[in-house]
Amino acid sequence: MVGLQGPRVRVVSHYLLECLQKAGIRKGFIVIRQGKWDIPAYWEDGDMLGMNLAYLVIGGSNGPPDTIDRAYPFVKDKIVAFGFPDIILRPKDVFARLLDRLDCSRGDVVLALFPAHDAKAMDMIDIDAALRVRAIHLKPRTSRLQYAWLCAVWTPVFTAFLHQFLRRVKRGEKDGVVGNRKIDAQGDIPVGLVLKEAVKAKLKVEGVTFPSGRYIDIGTPHAISMVHRFVSHSRPSYSTVK
Repeated sequence: MVGLQGPRVRVVSHYLLECLQKAGIRKGFIVIRQGKWDIPAYWEDGDMLGMNLAYLVIGGSNGPPDTIDRAYPFVKDKIVAFGFPDIILRPKDVFARLLDRLDCSRGDVVLALFPAHDAKAMDMIDIDAALRVRAIHLKPRTSRLQYAWLCAVWTPVFTAFLHQFLRRVKRGEKDGVVGNRKIDAQGDIPVGLVLKEAVKAKLKVEGVTFPSGRYIDIGTPHAISMVHRFVSHSRPSYSTVK
């Protein structure tokens, strides 16, 4: 939990769910490990946010794509909005903007692109003038690219791609993916890898840029002390390259 202004307290996931709710999203799945009962105890059915929340309890995972895929039977024919609960984003209408782009472009995936704090720790995105993604570079040693992706929305086309990708991984058809510690220190499969493969497979992956957008990853050691200032600081929301 993060304390704000004395007795006011919020769990960190509140910020992600708040952004989803602001985009008109009313149904959400929270995937948790066994023993994380404090999460459903806090959120219950989601009424405090005006959302309907359901919980999927898993024993373990090979990474975020595997975690996402546990909800496949429930979301395979839906538009999906995905975010990391330990990353706080501004502007708050980020998902609304992504959904607008998805609806107008009829793409398969739309990524929220923010100026990267540290390219070596992020997935850097190569986009053209029309905001189509040409390539994704996973935690490159050096990069001249400006933007990294932080959240996304996608259609059932990408949900099916992710599902089949993981099936191939489990059958051993993607050598070097599982346990690739050059990409992830824990050897987990990152979402960025699936997105990279989707671009190579010619799925229509696009972006919305947030040049003035801000984010903070509360999983970093110094972040907790900065959260209050981050969420209370006001800046222009964003501008989008047309």
